[in-house]
Amino acid sequence: MALHPQTDAVLQLMTASYPDIGAGVTDAAAARRMLNQVKQPPAPRLPRVEDRVIAGPPDIAVRIYWPAAQTGPHPVIVYFHGGGFVLCGLDTHDGLCRILAAGVPAIVISVDYRLSPEHKYPAAVADAYRAMSWAHRHAESLGGDPRRIVAAGDSAGANLATVTCLRIRDSGGPPVAFQLLLYPWVDFLADLPSRRDNAEGYYLTAAHLRWFEQQYLNEPVEAAHPYVSPLRAENLADLPPAMVLTAEYDPLRDEGEAYGSRLAEAGVPVQVYRADGLFHAFLGMVDFLPGAREAAETVCAAVRSAVGSHLYS
Repeated sequence: MALHPQTDAVLQLMTASYPDIGAGVTDAAAARRMLNQVKQPPAPRLPRVEDRVIAGPPDIAVRIYWPAAQTGPHPVIVYFHGGGFVLCGLDTHDGLCRILAAGVPAIVISVDYRLSPEHKYPAAVADAYRAMSWAHRHAESLGGDPRRIVAAGDSAGANLATVTCLRIRDSGGPPVAFQLLLYPWVDFLADLPSRRDNAEGYYLTAAHLRWFEQQYLNEPVEAAHPYVSPLRAENLADLPPAMVLTAEYDPLRDEGEAYGSRLAEAGVPVQVYRADGLFHAFLGMVDFLPGAREAAETVCAAVRSAVGSHLYS
């Protein structure tokens, strides 16, 4: 499916505003400063949004979104932002969290986990696990239901979401009812067609992925660990039900869909939805990209179906 002219125009604007990481920009702090200057698209207004801190050490900042719907308790989505484990934060993903909070509806806890290269693997994994545990302990006081915790994220954040589910399965931890994996990065060693076909020209590039990997890992051998590349885990059984969203023009498309297939083979209920004609990180652009709003509605419906209050009454 060819890019819609409007999609192509938005893609060009987004690409022009994105730091030339790994080439013209090799310093992570400089890349963050450049990205923070980009104006974010409009997003739904919500009645209540608060910044809080999960006390450490280390402290972890979180931003909590409450939906307008008064009937509770609500599902709780613990959200890990994308950005290659190096970039982005609470502000860059504010709009997407608002879309989820309003669309499900749900309480969304956005997690400002530690970034690389200052804090390499497994710092972000440790923060994600702590945030999930905190969300479970505090769900009721926030107006949420601790039986309906969703691990969610996009790209590198989707990696952290499913890795956290793996870690909980392997070592114990708070129960997770559902995984929401938006264009997930799940295999650092992938050599799949989408990595080659979409290596350049679609916002996220193969060069970006290589640079992110160099910032995140202490040494290349870590790339094969299942808590880095969950697609390479020997066993994916006994994980929470999942939805995997992929984009046609995304280098990560094939590994995301392969992860969905592996979950299904392991007996995990999973829905895989490919957004045709779209590219990586599109979901926050529902007002500008043809097909993006439909994808967002599909995502929210999947969460509602999995953790809707009627299932827990």
